[in-house]
This record gives sequence, structure tokens and C-alpha cells, in this order.
Amino acid sequence: MTTGSVRLVLFGPPGAGKGTQALYLRDYLGVPHISSGDLFRAHLQQKTSLGNQASEYINQGLLVPDEVTIEIILDKLLTLQPTDGFLLDGFPRTEYQARILSESLTTKSKNIDKVIYIDVPIDELIKRLSNRYICSDCQAPQNLNPSDSKTCTVCGGELYQRADDNMSSVTTRLDVYQRETIPVLDFYRSQDLVITIDGTGPINCINKRVQSQIEKWLTQ
Repeated sequence: MTTGSVRLVLFGPPGAGKGTQALYLRDYLGVPHISSGDLFRAHLQQKTSLGNQASEYINQGLLVPDEVTIEIILDKLLTLQPTDGFLLDGFPRTEYQARILSESLTTKSKNIDKVIYIDVPIDELIKRLSNRYICSDCQAPQNLNPSDSKTCTVCGGELYQRADDNMSSVTTRLDVYQRETIPVLDFYRSQDLVITIDGTGPINCINKRVQSQIEKWLTQ
């Protein structure tokens, strides 16, 4: 299998660094990065009915209802060619979504190849999320201390903190993840698709672990 045709789900709790790792993997694999959060925000900026529905839940740290999420994601995925690869970030978040994704992909083209699960302890997640900022230009996530400059180190754009990264929403998001999203792992583990990565430590070290495991899988 060539890297450009691989279909991966990047999985992990809020604050695990999925968005950051996706930027590395997108270029390494040569596949498009499809982020549910980015798609939601694009719909919101365009003031579509789906975007308005999604925002009511996102700003509270709650999962967007399945019917809205699935419609937004599949609308994007099913425009790809049957052999195209992709890196899916932020979806699926429930077992129902995972089953619908599998059924839709196998009907139209080919299913997911692997799920990259970035595992991070809860206390580390809370610390990361409460200090996380996003670049308004390139969308790169960055962790800041209160005294740090609010300027993106990647492109120089202005950084902002998302509404769902305040402490109240962070706690809600992690609770929802434990209750509703963890079962997705069991669904994929039953198919022997999950590769677990230690998500602690410097970003470049985590990326090396991810790439090493992908290379190992590709050469099997």
C-alpha cells in the first residue's frame, strides 16, 4: 500500500494533540487532513443551517448530534475518489458514527485502514486545554502561558482561545469523551485496527512515535 492511499482515523481525547499531529502526518503521508472541527467552523462561517446547529453544542463542550455530524463529514468524504487516502480527525466520536462511516465507505469505496489512538492522562489534558490557543490564520494549535505573546509561532498570525476551551467546557468535554467516545475504541479494536501511541512528551517525539508505528504497519 502506498502512503497516499492510506485511510487513517486520528483518535484521542480533547487536548491529545490530534490537530498538531495531523499537520505533520498530512505532509508525511501526502493525504488530505479532514477535520470535523474545521468543517463545522466552515459551515458556521458560511452561516449554513448545519453550522448553526453545530455551534449550539460546540460552544457548550457537547457532542454535535449524530445526524448533523454525519451529514457534514460524509458530504466531504464521499467527494473523494475510491482509492484516495485521507486523515480523519475528530470523527467518529460515537460508536453509531463509526458504524455509519464504515457502512458508507465500504459501499462507495474502501474502509478505514488504521486508527491512530493518541493516549494522554486526564490531568495532562486539562492543563493543555486550558492553555490552548489557535491561530486565526493557519489554524495551528499552540499552548501558551499567561505571559506569552499571542502571536502564532508558525505564521505570525493572531492567536485566540476557542469558546470550548474554557474550564467549564473542558470538564464537560472530557466527561462526554469518557462516556460516549471511548466505546468507539472498542469498536475498532474488535477489528484489530487500533495503533496506540503514548501522547505525552514533546510534540516532535510524539510525531516520531506515530511515524514509526505507521512505517512498521506499512512494511508488514
